[in-house]
Amino acid sequence: MNTLTAGAKAPQFTLQDQHGRSVSLADSLKQGPVLVYFYPKAATPGCTVQACGLRDSKAALDSHNVTVFGISPDPVAKLAKFAEKQALNFTLLSDEDHSVADAFGVWGEKKFMGKTYDGIHRLSFLINTDGTISHVFDKFKTKDHHEVVLAQIAG
Repeated sequence: MNTLTAGAKAPQFTLQDQHGRSVSLADSLKQGPVLVYFYPKAATPGCTVQACGLRDSKAALDSHNVTVFGISPDPVAKLAKFAEKQALNFTLLSDEDHSVADAFGVWGEKKFMGKTYDGIHRLSFLINTDGTISHVFDKFKTKDHHEVVLAQIAG
């Protein structure tokens, strides 16, 4: 796993959102910075806590023109259910073949309860309007993720 670092160019991508619409990073960067956060699986406890923290921080993120993309390998239909159940107010993107996760270097070997498998490592990337990664968030608890992101954005 070769995770991208601050200063690197973010890989360009277009994925389907929870409504089945195509969303591209390039188009979103025209509006301002983008927070791309990778999470393993929709509707699981840690991922729900993380998503709800970002949901509840939307006004603060909006004040800095930051667009939020949550990316997981879940299918569009599962993302739609997750977004509706949790009243999420940001975009979830489906990366079923994990090609975007691979490009960012967040897909790799994981260990859980004695099992080894490949999956998404929970990392987030703040991407400037010029397409460069300004910050990589790799040390946080799911319940504090939004606070760590806001502290970085606020400077």
